[in-house]
Amino acid sequence: MRPAPTILHLDMDAFYASAEQAAKPSLRGKAVVVGGLGPRGVVATASYEARRLGVHSAMPTAQARRLAPNAAYLVPRFSLYRTVSDQVMELLGRLSPLVEPLSLDEAFVDLEAGGTADDSASARATGEGLRAAIRAVTGLSGSVGLAGSKMLAKIASEEAKPDGLLVIEPGTERELLAPMSVRILPGVGPATGDHLRRAGMTTVHDLAEAGEAELVRLVGKAHGHGLFRMALGLDDRPVVAERDAKSVSVEDTFDVDLHDRVRVRAEVERLAVRCVERLRAADRSGRTVVLKVRRYDFSTLTRSETLRGPTDDPTVVREAAARLLESVDTTGGVRLLGVGVTGLADYTQEDLFAQAADARELAQRALERHAPTAQGGEEEAVPEAEADSAEQLAARRWPAGHDVHHEEHGHGWVQGSGIGRVTVRFEEPWSAPGRVLTFRIDDPQLRPADPLPLVRESPDYSSWPASLPKSRSSGAGSSEGGESSP
Repeated sequence: MRPAPTILHLDMDAFYASAEQAAKPSLRGKAVVVGGLGPRGVVATASYEARRLGVHSAMPTAQARRLAPNAAYLVPRFSLYRTVSDQVMELLGRLSPLVEPLSLDEAFVDLEAGGTADDSASARATGEGLRAAIRAVTGLSGSVGLAGSKMLAKIASEEAKPDGLLVIEPGTERELLAPMSVRILPGVGPATGDHLRRAGMTTVHDLAEAGEAELVRLVGKAHGHGLFRMALGLDDRPVVAERDAKSVSVEDTFDVDLHDRVRVRAEVERLAVRCVERLRAADRSGRTVVLKVRRYDFSTLTRSETLRGPTDDPTVVREAAARLLESVDTTGGVRLLGVGVTGLADYTQEDLFAQAADARELAQRALERHAPTAQGGEEEAVPEAEADSAEQLAARRWPAGHDVHHEEHGHGWVQGSGIGRVTVRFEEPWSAPGRVLTFRIDDPQLRPADPLPLVRESPDYSSWPASLPKSRSSGAGSSEGGESSP
């Protein structure tokens, strides 16, 4: 533990959904859900407006639609999210050489190592300056936690959400943690939390009072020892800037065992996409896909498949993970799922979007089959099964929320597609809400486009952080989460 709150944790607020709202003026202040839109789709991120209706990440999209039928449902645009993430990480790198990214929208920073903070006042000023810089450069908000350890800094940022800053002063850790749920501690998932609850321990105070010996008896030596230290607010883990990772993986533990095979497959596919997101954030690709399944009886199975070459294509990893799932019996229930990639290689541009390119080519061929003929202008007859496939491929070409450009109307985004038509709203991040027009899916004037920057003219931060005004008056906007310390 440090004597000053010089470890910073940044967590961008509802990152994917907030980026979509910033890019689409017509969606600001409205419920937005980003994720898979098919029958097996899962919510990746929901805006705070959607969360107030009960929608949350990892929820099946079908359930989200029942809770928020009027929300905007969009397919993720990872190219935009990676661009914004790079902007944020560059700002963090100006604060310290020790930046530990956890995902596209989350990272730890050692302010002491960068000489940007050495006490509570300078740490708070740096945190406020960072929030102002992020808003100015990206147009988005992030929540900041500052503490003497990584565990407490992460807890602080979570408590500060949305759009807030929280400083945990050294010496106040136990007082702050005491009334919190045991689930706030790292490594305490639903299963461990339920086990502790049955033993009469629901708050962090209960864990501290129980003592180390009792926790070791309940959850084992390694976990019990660590759990007791965390209950006392103790965490000595350093911020690690560079990791020679041998694998990249993500996993989720579920509150209730999953029995529905369709839901299990949907969760595996969602985890595969998250895994690739982390893989790309690290500028790596991998050759072996690994599936982890922990069943209702705590037995854990792993399956792996080695590909012909390294990849960071989400379609390839998702399909490999789905194939691996076919060899696992999940009829008794599943409590944990994980997807990982091993055999890492340096990132290469050639790995990108290999499968996506194939899909686009197939979609184009399908559209050509429907194009008017040169002689009579009538559509070519296509067998019914082939027509259905063409419609599906066309929908993949025009995903909801993705960018398009029309030669006459300019830049816009897809509101939806179907029955041979695509509906587009024409607007830009810095414009007023735009008008909506509908076109044939094979309109020659309409084409997919790259995302526009969220901020039209980004300010010059070449001398930041020294020159940055460190107060809320610097233009970061209001803070719902508040600026407080316990």
